[in-house]
Amino acid sequence: MATERLQKVLAAAGVASRRASEALIAAGRVTVDGRIATIGAQVDPANAIIAVDGRVIGESATKAYLVLHKPAGVTSTTRDRHAEHTVLDLVPTALVPDGARLYPVGRLDQDSEGMLLLTNDGAWAERVLHPRHGVEREYALGLAAPLDRAQVDALRAGVALEEGLGTLDGLRPMTGVEVGRLEGLLRPAPPRLVWYRATLTQGWKRQLRRMFGAVGAPVQRLARVRIGPVRIDGLHSGAVRPLKAPEIRGLGSGAGRARPTSKPARS
Repeated sequence: MATERLQKVLAAAGVASRRASEALIAAGRVTVDGRIATIGAQVDPANAIIAVDGRVIGESATKAYLVLHKPAGVTSTTRDRHAEHTVLDLVPTALVPDGARLYPVGRLDQDSEGMLLLTNDGAWAERVLHPRHGVEREYALGLAAPLDRAQVDALRAGVALEEGLGTLDGLRPMTGVEVGRLEGLLRPAPPRLVWYRATLTQGWKRQLRRMFGAVGAPVQRLARVRIGPVRIDGLHSGAVRPLKAPEIRGLGSGAGRARPTSKPARS
């Protein structure tokens, strides 16, 4: 059983600074397992029921699992003094349980858009993120011109990046129906672009932009459209919804692949 000082746990949960947390404890406003806490108390944050003014906080708080369509220009971090907006600004308070501190599961670059998961369940987030579970991430990439055969072959063979060989798990042109559905969700509406779908299980920083740039096909617009079995279908830019129970189970069990909805087109 790993224990920590109570004021440190409160600060990590975003309740207040350590000093302000000590003041809350001294004022008798914090309870641990139903008993009023004292300064210097050691707690196990994974098992203790910690409450401030009667509101449960930390790992004992009700679990939340949300999917957000992040617009371009919004940072994925929850706190950034240089950012005008963060993803938490888009989440209605009604979707955040009392005492819950949500954080993104992975990241999207500030200039990228699309699906971003938010939760306060660290164990679940680790199962979604860890490469051993092979949870796929699928992206729509808008290019100024179609890829030629040499570019397609180079991308499918893998592109040398600083971290190693960047590889794709899938690459295909998007169908007209797919493009129409996607463009109906994006804000602002994109200009005329040539759209492709690329699938990854790797997750290196700006990987797709670097891979496509390396073959002379810079990405004009990039949107994540699927994580594991969960798709962006019907979720407009800036919108957020709770994940459904089967989606939570599917992602948490490492359900990496989704059933294909259409036959892949040849490049």
